Amino acid sequence: MDSRAGSAKYRVERQVLDEQRLEELTRRKTFSEIHKPLTDRLKDTFRCTLPKLKRSVMSSCPVLYWLPKYSVWDYGMPDLVSGISVGIMHLPQGLAYALLASVPPVFGLYTSLYPALIYFFFGTSRHNSIGTFTVLSIMVGSVTERLAPDEFFLKTNGTNLTLEMDVAARDAYRVQVAAATTFLGGLIQVLLGVIKFGFVGTYLSEPLVRAYTSAAAAHAVVAQLKYLFKVSPKRFTGPLSQVYTLVDLCLSLPKTHLPTLLVSSVTIVLLTGAKELNSFLSTKLPVPIPVELITIVAATLLSSTIDLNNNYSVSVVGEIPSGLSAPSVPNLSLFGDVIGDAFALAIVGYAVSISLGKTFALKHGYKVDSNQELVALGLSNAVGSFFQCFSVCSSMSRSLVQETTGGKTQMAGVASALIVLVTILKLGMLFQELPKAVLASIVLVNLKGMFKQYSDVVTLWRRSKIDLAVWLVTWVSTMLLNLDLGLAASIAFALFTVTFRTQMPTYSVLGNVPGTELYVDIETHREAREVPGVTIFRSSATVYFANAELYLEALKEKSGLDIGKMIIYKRRQEAKQRRRERRAKRRAKRQAKGEVGNVQGNGTVFVIPTAPQTPDGCSRWEYLKGGHPDSTSLGWMSELQDGDTTTLGSSSEDTLSRDLEQVSLGSLGKWTWDIHSIILDLSTANFIDTVAIQTLKNIFRDFSEIDVDIYFSGCQASVVEQLERGDFFSETLRKQHLFVSVHDAVLYCLNHPVTLHSSVTTSDR
Repeated sequence: MDSRAGSAKYRVERQVLDEQRLEELTRRKTFSEIHKPLTDRLKDTFRCTLPKLKRSVMSSCPVLYWLPKYSVWDYGMPDLVSGISVGIMHLPQGLAYALLASVPPVFGLYTSLYPALIYFFFGTSRHNSIGTFTVLSIMVGSVTERLAPDEFFLKTNGTNLTLEMDVAARDAYRVQVAAATTFLGGLIQVLLGVIKFGFVGTYLSEPLVRAYTSAAAAHAVVAQLKYLFKVSPKRFTGPLSQVYTLVDLCLSLPKTHLPTLLVSSVTIVLLTGAKELNSFLSTKLPVPIPVELITIVAATLLSSTIDLNNNYSVSVVGEIPSGLSAPSVPNLSLFGDVIGDAFALAIVGYAVSISLGKTFALKHGYKVDSNQELVALGLSNAVGSFFQCFSVCSSMSRSLVQETTGGKTQMAGVASALIVLVTILKLGMLFQELPKAVLASIVLVNLKGMFKQYSDVVTLWRRSKIDLAVWLVTWVSTMLLNLDLGLAASIAFALFTVTFRTQMPTYSVLGNVPGTELYVDIETHREAREVPGVTIFRSSATVYFANAELYLEALKEKSGLDIGKMIIYKRRQEAKQRRRERRAKRRAKRQAKGEVGNVQGNGTVFVIPTAPQTPDGCSRWEYLKGGHPDSTSLGWMSELQDGDTTTLGSSSEDTLSRDLEQVSLGSLGKWTWDIHSIILDLSTANFIDTVAIQTLKNIFRDFSEIDVDIYFSGCQASVVEQLERGDFFSETLRKQHLFVSVHDAVLYCLNHPVTLHSSVTTSDR
């Protein structure tokens, strides 16, 4: 071994290993030993033991695991400080995001209370802050406004016979719609968690989620503009509804209420400046300044002092009832109308929560159970819907505050819920004079982080064009098709890109790096050298039904062999040879009777052996055209047509038949090639299906017909197992054709006798 850094050398000697020899050495278990029978697995599943019951209870209700170990001395004060900080953020966000959901603001406070308490018992993330979230709120708002538009609640004023809005009836029905959607979405999440479907969130890639949230932020802006300008655009539904709404809103701008616009502008400017100052001082402050809470307190005091509602017609929050409302069963009759939206809410909410949870878990060294998170989030939504809550998930801003202020466990969520509870019971009425324009401004400023995600376009352009396509398609489809159909179209396109990339992989021929056992693409590496007589073929993706045919075509192209034409030619020549053999037998009988004719040359091609036949049946062949062979030994060939070929070994019929049977395609003189073995590198295959197995069988069969041997290398154990179950191995195709590595296969090809396909003999190799 060379001790110099970067130039270590090792000499390793071992025998060449194929899969059969590897099984003998490692004593690989059989399929039945690895996989228990179905009856045994069912027995293990339903067998109840005390340890198993304890694990099941602990995993279903994680609070029973960590709460008995909770240290008040170590975790109490950090959790309390963190919970108060997050609770202060809950108040303005709950009130503001209720406007996004198109329900009265007090229901935003309910949504910040009940789900957080449910998550405390069933959640596994220590830093996720469960409650209102921008994207989910706007998704709920799209449902409530679609099923309960303003025009459905117009009534005639009995005094002056004019139409006016029944706001109380509209808001009550919208709350029912939001609760029904939330309950159904929570039920879907619970069912997915119970059947261990937590991996569904992995189908939402980061570019897809970021593009979707960016488009949802644009939806939120459009939804809040009517509060900022105090205009009443028409409500549109279906595809392109956002475009129509935005156009109608622009047409309504001449009717802008100037006092409301002034309140909105001042709030946005002051809030933006305060947030920038907060970010600048974040390293010096132990707790972030609650700028949103300060804003709503100041706005409420100012509104009450000046009486903005009565003097300047600025819309305010209005009555906020004190106390908690009694639980009620969601309206089951609405399920049929909201099931699609509920599924979209369930998937998006889970994707956001699990991504945040895994980020914090990785940073702080604990584990988040994806299936249990589905159950916890589903129960938070389902139980919360009985208290008129709308859909919740973890909030990025609140979760970051909970983590940066020192939160250690889910107890921080309980502390934040207590802050919200005190507000609902005692302080809610103080916010009745809060202008809605201030809440809309808070929403708008909090969307700044999502608008920064538009820089992803530049980043993805440099890194991955396919991910950029996913981002753009997601954004466009979400903007044009609305949030539910946009999500479905985005997922479908993302899955299509995966299928497309596996269907159109990179195919390469590998060469050896001199002096090593490394094999790399000869087209991209200058020092790679192709192994003489051996073609090593690799696909960058697994072989399955979608790309099996392309795999075969690429193999033919890279090897340079037109298999189809070669096999057709060989079979035609074999048919001709069988006809010649029959004519030769008839001619021999006539010769025996003295009926021998004159042999005349007519330009026929004759193939005769020029060297004695070797024991394995190989010999050199000589091609003659237009000659006059000896009439005694070749007289029977006068009946052959011009261009026909045959073989001769001796004058006896047995020898003649044996030579005819051993004629290879190369001996027919049509093609010559220098490949005697092809190695298929299957190290990239993690599974294989029946179509791929049949394709590999066809490759082995077709190339064997032209005397090219096929070997496989780098097969994973699961692939070997699938080949066995697919009846891949036979007398001709055995496990000796599967090698542990490419190098093992190359050594075998170079040292093992192979079937010859041209005028080259074994001794010449």
